[in-house]
Amino acid sequence: MIRRRLPALLAVLAAVLAAGFIIGGLARSRVETGIGSFLPAHDRTVEQLDELASSFGGDPIVILLESTQPRLLLDSDHLHRLLRLEGQLTGLGDVAAVYGPATTLNQIAGQMQDFLAELSGRRDAVRATAEVAARGAGATEQKAREAGDSAIAQFDQRYGPLVVQGLPAGLPTLGNERFVQSVVFAQGQAPRPQWRFVVPSQNAVAVLVRPRQGIDAGAAQRLVDRVRGTVRGAGLDGARVTVSGVPVLAAGVSDQVRSEAPRLGGIAVVLIGACFLFVPWTRRRRRLLPLASTLVAIGLTLAILGWAGRPLSLGVVAFLPVLLGIGSYYPTYFTRNARRRVVLTVAAATSASFATLLLSPLPFVRDLGLTLSIGVLVSAGLGALLPAVPAGSARADEPAAAESVPAHQPSRARRRGTGLAVAVAVVVAAAGWAALPGLRLDSDFESLAAGASTLKDAQHVESVVGSSGELSVVLRGVDVTSPAAVEWMRVTQQRLIADHGDQLRPVVSPPTLLQFLGPDSTAEQIGAALRLLPPYLAGSVIRGDHQVATMVFGVRMDDLDALRALRDDIGRVLVPPSGFQVEIAGLSMVAVRGQEMLSSERTLGNLLGISAAAAVLAVGLRRRGDALRALAAAALATGAGLFLLWVLGIPLSPITVGLGSLTAAVGCEFTVLLSEAARRGGRALRTPVLLAATTSAVGYLVLAASDLAVIRQFGVLLAGAVGLALAAAGVVVAVAHPRSSRVRPEPGPRPVAHELVGVK
Repeated sequence: MIRRRLPALLAVLAAVLAAGFIIGGLARSRVETGIGSFLPAHDRTVEQLDELASSFGGDPIVILLESTQPRLLLDSDHLHRLLRLEGQLTGLGDVAAVYGPATTLNQIAGQMQDFLAELSGRRDAVRATAEVAARGAGATEQKAREAGDSAIAQFDQRYGPLVVQGLPAGLPTLGNERFVQSVVFAQGQAPRPQWRFVVPSQNAVAVLVRPRQGIDAGAAQRLVDRVRGTVRGAGLDGARVTVSGVPVLAAGVSDQVRSEAPRLGGIAVVLIGACFLFVPWTRRRRRLLPLASTLVAIGLTLAILGWAGRPLSLGVVAFLPVLLGIGSYYPTYFTRNARRRVVLTVAAATSASFATLLLSPLPFVRDLGLTLSIGVLVSAGLGALLPAVPAGSARADEPAAAESVPAHQPSRARRRGTGLAVAVAVVVAAAGWAALPGLRLDSDFESLAAGASTLKDAQHVESVVGSSGELSVVLRGVDVTSPAAVEWMRVTQQRLIADHGDQLRPVVSPPTLLQFLGPDSTAEQIGAALRLLPPYLAGSVIRGDHQVATMVFGVRMDDLDALRALRDDIGRVLVPPSGFQVEIAGLSMVAVRGQEMLSSERTLGNLLGISAAAAVLAVGLRRRGDALRALAAAALATGAGLFLLWVLGIPLSPITVGLGSLTAAVGCEFTVLLSEAARRGGRALRTPVLLAATTSAVGYLVLAASDLAVIRQFGVLLAGAVGLALAAAGVVVAVAHPRSSRVRPEPGPRPVAHELVGVK
């Protein structure tokens, strides 16, 4: 009795352990779609960005405030509210610096008050010194006072015009609106150049919140939420408030991923379940077994990543429907008595093809490749545990596996049709592969965030501020405030604006803040000017140790090809003074570098995906010809897909740039299984292959319901790739198995002989 119950008890124990593993792993898993997941890892440009962020903070969260009345936001009441808001933002966690008009004006007013106090003290000291000198020379008290008056007159003659010129609107306080207007705005209507990074127009002001260096996606999202809450409580009446910036875009994508993953996964479960349930491929009570097995495989895969402490990024949205469609292949094949070695080999080949995505420079693409590679293996392993269809339970119109099926001689027209199809497929595929290096690639962050709820806000801020990202010219040396360094930055900024003013918008820089100095300033003049500047403002472009300075320009990040050309042009003219080093840094430059890496590896990446799958098939299959046929089918399907992209003018994305890896995953499987079906005859394996093509296409098409454009494109393109893979597999198998002679049966399970006892 115990021996009979032992297998059942072990099965229950295994199920309980698996459930605990899945629940625990899912509880530890998290979705993080920070900006880092879209940037190339382990690259010098990323190191430069980190170094820049450690000195001056990361790319800012931009709080744009707009009013219908010009200069309303710079009146006394709004300035004091802004000052309080900027102070509250500075106190939030994970903030490196906050720059806004109120704090900047307040700091300047304070410095000017200190300067006036110092000037007044020096004026008194000049009088006292003159009187003491006169008395020492034997002058009377009257003559001593006259000497003091004379010294004061000379002092006033020297410094009085400067004070009058510098303070045309009275005392430097936030309550003096004439002072504020004269400092911020030029004689015309536009803000002065050095103020445009916080006062982009008469009707708008901006507050920049720079996160600390090294902040992770979760902390960045919490910071964005705290910034939004702080702004809502600031009481800025009459102002339209828009919170944007790259950290906000990243947080929006992360929110979108978390909300869409379960929704798209649920839709995929329903639709793929309907395919299995309503297609008569086996007994009704067994039709949902592949779906159930794949759901368990998905849970195990996510649990493995959760226990390993790996966060899930944008790829998780694509992972769920894709694995539901592809992972259900293997249980389907197993339940239709496909040979175990063949199924496990094609699963390993598919996993190897997906694994080549790990070579992508972008972390979120690597995450997708990792999850799919693991998920396919887990799904195949679970599918192998399902019972096969019992002998004799096949449909009446499907011959048994060992049955020999008479073949007919194909007609001449059929042979010509097959030859024409092969010729067309080869020509189209060759054209597609030839077009691959020239296909447009969209990998900028705005394209990846297209469809996110925060993108419209980002586009609005860009239209007002004039830029969506930053490019920094960073100067490093012993003393970046030396006359040689300051003069180099002044001349370089003027040249860059003259040559590339249509692409570069000055934001803030040492030459901008010190423009009142003029050319060829001395060390003493520069030092005095820096003492007049508030440390709060000077620290935004000059590091405290005076060894790093940055000139920040605003750029648009929606055209990475134009940014690459801009970087190359700037790089040719940046020749630093002796003893200094210069580099071009910023998030925009990292994005450019990422696209360069993707573009340069596109052909190799596609070939690796196909080759990896073919290599596994060549090792694992007894029939090496099937591996060659799979290789041919995958190459034809990928080339045809690339040809359609070229004809339709559809750009590649960071995911679809590896179209070969994704197409090979299904194309190789279809070819091997259709070859197996051709040798065995009947529809015992053809039906599961067609069902597998349907479920994978449905899994991909579910992604078209995503609001994120990159996911929609991925789903539609890969659904089309499934159709191309099935067609290519059919063409290759038709050539390899023309059915010109009687099909030789594959050795299969021998049917059990039945006798009637007692009958001779």
